[in-house]
Amino acid sequence: TMTIDNKKNIADVHIRSGVYSSDTIFDYLHGYVAARVFSRNACFILKMNKNSFPELQELGRRAYEKQTLKKLFSPNNLWVEYTPGNSALANIKEWFVYGSAIEHLCRDLPVYR
Repeated sequence: TMTIDNKKNIADVHIRSGVYSSDTIFDYLHGYVAARVFSRNACFILKMNKNSFPELQELGRRAYEKQTLKKLFSPNNLWVEYTPGNSALANIKEWFVYGSAIEHLCRDLPVYR
């Protein structure tokens, strides 16, 4: 399921699929994406590159198309490599950069950037 908050410029995506379950936040205001992968008990944070990520309205349109067409094709694939942060848990200063939505998703988890 996807929830889009246009006032906060955030999309929240919940995937419920057993061991593959995850929550992802696209925070367009702060420019970060965070994914909490439940099977890994970890949080992965990625700085958005505006050339690689669709706009918030486009993200909503693609989700609607996927729901109605049951198939979504995008020629745009994004490969990233994550590295562990300097500490096992993100420090307080970093939460100001990432924003409160990502803080609520990832607090008290190992963070990878």
